[in-house]
Amino acid sequence: MLLQIIIATFIVSLVSFIGILITNKHLHKFLHYMISFAAASLISVVFFDLIPEAFESLPLTEFSNSLIYIVGGIVLFFLIETLLHWHHCGKEHDHKKPVGTLLLGGDFFHNFFDGILIAGSFLLNFETGILVTFSILLHEIPQEVGNFAVLIHSGFKKNKALLFNFYSALAAVLGGIVGYFVLDLISFIIPYVVLVSAGGLLYIALSDIVPSMHEHLRENHTALMETIVFILTIILFKIFLTSFH
Repeated sequence: MLLQIIIATFIVSLVSFIGILITNKHLHKFLHYMISFAAASLISVVFFDLIPEAFESLPLTEFSNSLIYIVGGIVLFFLIETLLHWHHCGKEHDHKKPVGTLLLGGDFFHNFFDGILIAGSFLLNFETGILVTFSILLHEIPQEVGNFAVLIHSGFKKNKALLFNFYSALAAVLGGIVGYFVLDLISFIIPYVVLVSAGGLLYIALSDIVPSMHEHLRENHTALMETIVFILTIILFKIFLTSFH
């Protein structure tokens, strides 16, 4: 069963390479649309996936205090970004925005808990494990496209963006292994860490990606199309993600 879990989580991790299908020519031509898609996908994942997933596992008595963990995630990622800004300012030739590093960190925890979810489903039975793995695989595809766009936007070259995105995705394998051995011991903290991660990803979307959209919308005649991409992505994610809860 452990081997099944490792194979399933590794297959899910491979979705992170979906950016390889985007050629350099299309990358530069459609990057602004991809940024609109990325902003909408991050916001959607937070509100339609991570928060409902955490709430399903929280005791009813904890609901009133649950939002503090989301706020805590926002504050935590703000502090981390501030430290990264100070660090980057000391590097003359480093042009990467800290948002890329923040995204990798937030996505690491998201993928890690996806791995735990896959492990838990296989521990129930093989058929449930396959179904849960397939559903996670499907909703990871558009999310990984958005992550790739954010990394490119933050200054990563295409090959490095693919590689670092894959490293972050491998957290699912780690989560699967940890889940197999100690799921019963750590299950009670998972919802809280998911909420912190949700706050962090929300901070990334609203502090960097959406402002970047506004800057480009003021400069470009394709503003209407980018706005449509943003709104349509949220609607489609709502339909898509809620179907798995």
